[in-house]
Amino acid sequence: VQLQASGGGLVQTGDSLRLSCAASGRAFSNYAVGWFRQAPGKEREFVSAINWDGENTYYADFVKGRFTINRDNAENTVYLRMNSLKPEDTAVYYCAATEGMTSPLEHEYEYWGQGTQVTVSS
Repeated sequence: VQLQASGGGLVQTGDSLRLSCAASGRAFSNYAVGWFRQAPGKEREFVSAINWDGENTYYADFVKGRFTINRDNAENTVYLRMNSLKPEDTAVYYCAATEGMTSPLEHEYEYWGQGTQVTVSS
């Protein structure tokens, strides 16, 4: 499966963005999908994940209540709605897919998109 992340941009504190992760190739509904992010000078970290049918979602503590993940398997797309953005949310956001279970661990994901830049100004 090939993944294409999009939707990033430059916004101000408190604004919202919706990231998209579009998949092509094999049946997308077979995959759990996760979002990760990497800020300058920092390691990549888990943000959120969703299982194959969207019934189970997971969030890092620092985004709970602000970010929402969902998916549309008919459109082969997973979305990450980000509200109340903060400067510390500035990072490159990556989507990843796995045929296994949802996981906060990078190495559990076999397929990765190229990343989309999110910059939040103060």
